[in-house]
Amino acid sequence: MIWDVDNEAMPLEKLKELQGGRLRTIIKKVYDKVEFYRKKMDAANVKPEDIRSISDLSKLPFTTKDEMRDVYPYGLLTVDLNDIVEIHTSSGTTGKPVVDAYTQGDIDLWSEVMARTLSMGGVTKKDVVQNAYGYGLFTGGLGAHYGIKRTGATCIPISGGNTKRQLEVMQDFGATVLCCTPSYALYIAEAGREAGIDFRMLNLEKGFFGAEPWSESMREEIQEKLSIRAYDIFGLTEIIGPGVAAECELQNMLHVFEDHFFPEIINPKTGEPVPDGEKGELVFTTLTKEGTPIIRYRTRDITFLNREPCSCGRTLVRMHRLLGRTDDMLIVRGVNIFPSQVEQVLIKMEGVEPHYQIVVEKRGSLDCLEIQVEMTENMGSDLLGDIETKEKEIESKLRDVLLVNSKVNLVPPKTIPRSEGKAKRIIDKRNLSS
Repeated sequence: MIWDVDNEAMPLEKLKELQGGRLRTIIKKVYDKVEFYRKKMDAANVKPEDIRSISDLSKLPFTTKDEMRDVYPYGLLTVDLNDIVEIHTSSGTTGKPVVDAYTQGDIDLWSEVMARTLSMGGVTKKDVVQNAYGYGLFTGGLGAHYGIKRTGATCIPISGGNTKRQLEVMQDFGATVLCCTPSYALYIAEAGREAGIDFRMLNLEKGFFGAEPWSESMREEIQEKLSIRAYDIFGLTEIIGPGVAAECELQNMLHVFEDHFFPEIINPKTGEPVPDGEKGELVFTTLTKEGTPIIRYRTRDITFLNREPCSCGRTLVRMHRLLGRTDDMLIVRGVNIFPSQVEQVLIKMEGVEPHYQIVVEKRGSLDCLEIQVEMTENMGSDLLGDIETKEKEIESKLRDVLLVNSKVNLVPPKTIPRSEGKAKRIIDKRNLSS
């Protein structure tokens, strides 16, 4: 189902013209209204009149998260504070948070792109949506909430946490859709299994999961355990929140709503653009944001773009699900390692759960990689003699994928801390002061 055919299936030449016009408008606006951007553009010897089309975007300087923190809280506003109706900030960061300030026009835009997101997975006004993203300064809860209302569906604004209550509400109110992080979806599935719930007997049909990277294998796990179709969605506070990109019904990469948020892929070391299909760092420019427009924001997310036509009929560019981040990427003995690589191995193994933590520390001058993996109930109770054999098996399979040796420690069920938000996968002790 296409929510907005005119914009989601726009002819490519018309889309480029639209993007170019919107870019010219936003660059003129930030240059005139935001000292931060005016100084950056002047330093790069770029003036608004130099930006004539979307292809001129690469002339502009990047924006980083640290720079956004430096102008906290209102340094990126392009409107009077009186015109700001809502404020959100980033979560899970150190120091000052990143601020996203919304005009009413921005809230309307957010509602619209989230309605597109939900419609891609078939949500209609007949659905009952259990929104288990956290409400508050985090953008997930209210972003999904606005989209649910725009579709006309019934919203259960339960927020995150209190998993027992989540399961009760899911059953009592006949929720057909679940929105939360993928790690929390697995947590709900596990808690439901322990409570004797057969998810096949519930009304639940589909789920929209984001806010953290997850693999295709994890999708299969969620779909099997919750008996639903699981859709990947993408967003970030710096741009608008959830609603930047989403999977269509084909579940074949995420369509970027590039009429509002223009994506680029760059080499993270050089900053130069890379060809479509080549992995690199994702960069976004907001084309229609009113309160806090962002120019060429370096997300630190690793992915690639695909401009081949999608059979769903949308002409919007697609991005591959996130492959990791440049700032949660581990470099161990000169090798780049992403948590998603570990997950893809574990989720195919019998006797273990997709709950793990990666611990890196220095022993002498050598980086040592330890992976703590949780056993299933059966493995923990019936197959104790096979634990060492299973550890060696996992180590071998991880070596083939990671290209470095690791020490696997199988731990009892429910030993790894559970998360009702973003799962904490990495403990890097190399960065701790002695």
